[in-house]
Amino acid sequence: MGINSIELAGPLKALPPVDFCCAYGSSLLSNNTDKSSMVDYIIGVADPEKWHAENFERNKIHYSRWMSILGPKMITCVADKIGVGVHFNPFVEWRDKIIKYGVVRMQDLALDILTWDRFYLSGRLQKPVHVLVDNWDIRKVNLVNLKAATCAALLLLPPVFTEEDLYVKICSLSYMGDLRMQFAEDKDKVKKIVQGSFRTFQLMYKPLLKEYAAEGLLEFGYHPHSTFQQDCGLSATTSLFSSLPSAVHRRMFWGKHRPVMTVWQVKYHQNFSLPLESRLLAVFSKHCGV
Repeated sequence: MGINSIELAGPLKALPPVDFCCAYGSSLLSNNTDKSSMVDYIIGVADPEKWHAENFERNKIHYSRWMSILGPKMITCVADKIGVGVHFNPFVEWRDKIIKYGVVRMQDLALDILTWDRFYLSGRLQKPVHVLVDNWDIRKVNLVNLKAATCAALLLLPPVFTEEDLYVKICSLSYMGDLRMQFAEDKDKVKKIVQGSFRTFQLMYKPLLKEYAAEGLLEFGYHPHSTFQQDCGLSATTSLFSSLPSAVHRRMFWGKHRPVMTVWQVKYHQNFSLPLESRLLAVFSKHCGV
């Protein structure tokens, strides 16, 4: 790990062992001169209740008064039943900085990445993060997540677009249902994230884009400002749609617990009902990401 990663991993020394950890936040972007804002951590553990019990012994001060009263078992239950499977400890002091860390069960993390059922952590991992504790299983399933995010973005983009347009669309997927983006957050937040980590977006997504180019779904040059062109025909649309997680299929047409449609049913609804793009936007606008 580089010097920056070593510094970022510092808080982990005070916590119980973890199976996966990544850090993110606006202060980590290269184009952000304000380095004082909070750094967020996502921590994956095998058994959250056991982990919180050990963390209570080490860092009970990290928990709010009510969470301290509830205890590890109820904290885990609230995260599972009411929240999105993640318990966050915000405003934790670490040396001269303020951090926030969220704890999630490894199985739930992998499931959300694959299915987008909650589209919370999966949306976060579609954007650049600093991986501090790597996990091979999470890395493998996240490749599926990145491919699905690319497909969703292409379905929402016009036939001709730029590379930045693509990454902005990918980055915006998990913010579409976030009310903060409409009322409180910086309106240019998504674009600033992309511009501040453009090279990392390329490292994440360029191999997938080359695969789509090889399949004839996409055409682009290799100079920095080249224009992208995509095939918007039925075959290409079907191929992109089939790579979306089943949770998106269900919510687009039948609701959360209905069967997935066939591609011909999809085409029928494209012709005689709301356009595919409108249905996709409706799905993502109901989620709030990080």
